[in-house]
Amino acid sequence: MKRLSFVIPCYNSEQTIQNVVERVEKTVCEDGRYDYEIVCVNDGSKDATYAVLRELSINPKIKVIDLARNFGQHSALMAGFNYVDGDIIVCLDDDGQNPPEEMFRLIDKLQEGYDLVSAKYTRDTRTFIRRAGTKVSMAMSHYLVSMSKDIELNSYYTMKRFVVDEIIKYQNPYPFVHGLALRVTRNMANVEIRHDDRMAGTSGYNLHGLIRLWLNGFTAFSEKPLRLASVTGVACATTGIISAFVIVIRKLTGSISAIGYPSMMAAMLFFCGVIMLFLGLLGEYVGRMYICINNAPQYAIRETKNIKAETSKERIAEAERDKYIEKGTEDADKSLTEKTEKRIYEKGISA
Repeated sequence: MKRLSFVIPCYNSEQTIQNVVERVEKTVCEDGRYDYEIVCVNDGSKDATYAVLRELSINPKIKVIDLARNFGQHSALMAGFNYVDGDIIVCLDDDGQNPPEEMFRLIDKLQEGYDLVSAKYTRDTRTFIRRAGTKVSMAMSHYLVSMSKDIELNSYYTMKRFVVDEIIKYQNPYPFVHGLALRVTRNMANVEIRHDDRMAGTSGYNLHGLIRLWLNGFTAFSEKPLRLASVTGVACATTGIISAFVIVIRKLTGSISAIGYPSMMAAMLFFCGVIMLFLGLLGEYVGRMYICINNAPQYAIRETKNIKAETSKERIAEAERDKYIEKGTEDADKSLTEKTEKRIYEKGISA
């Protein structure tokens, strides 16, 4: 029997997470086709979320990871991905807005041959900031990593195990899960699913958090922003050269009028602003390189419940190590056979 692994990042969800977990369990048990596990990652909650998760972990199928501080939703997902055992991974929110009862519409679509299937909300009940954030993230994905414009990636999605195995090979800080998934595959599909009202509380995302997420996606997976800086520089230089020719021609023909101080200052402020904007963008790249070189962690785990010591990453490394040893043995046998055949051939010639 195949296993489903649910990964749920939790932040200040003491009033909702138990209901979400119970609905997930009920839906899977009623279907009866799959075994399951639920990995809940407490991302530095300020309320009693972790206490609720500890109570839920009485069920051995519910794994709990308690992060040392708030690292962000995508880092929490990466922590969960490292401890899943399932063949199919399902990600959903902790606030009840992603209805667990709809999960098999995503999973059955995945079985049609896709690598990742995401919900496409028919009615979006999120705040304006969250909706705007999603649109910006989609625009970045379309531009930076050439994602198909027909595809939407939201927080409710399912993917095959090999996609997760590739995603967790990324070990640097500032993970952006959608970008990492797009690095692995473009074989994706959407399923229209309703988006319920939030059961309690408010979203953990504010404008600052969304801007930070945008910067992660904007600078972590493509050099196109730097190319944009080069293109803008060329465009500005070309505009300046053309303007210089126009001024010279008008001067020679005597039709030039005096250029005022305000227009000159406006032009200077505009071009200085463009320069500073792209210097700041370059600084973001350099700063993130510096932090990566210093081995800043994606996340830090304080405590776990029902978690085996071996992570998915360690299992992958062990499998690759065994494959390497097996290949080395085969190469050694092949080399020995070739040397033996060569000696027999040389003895035959000398005879």
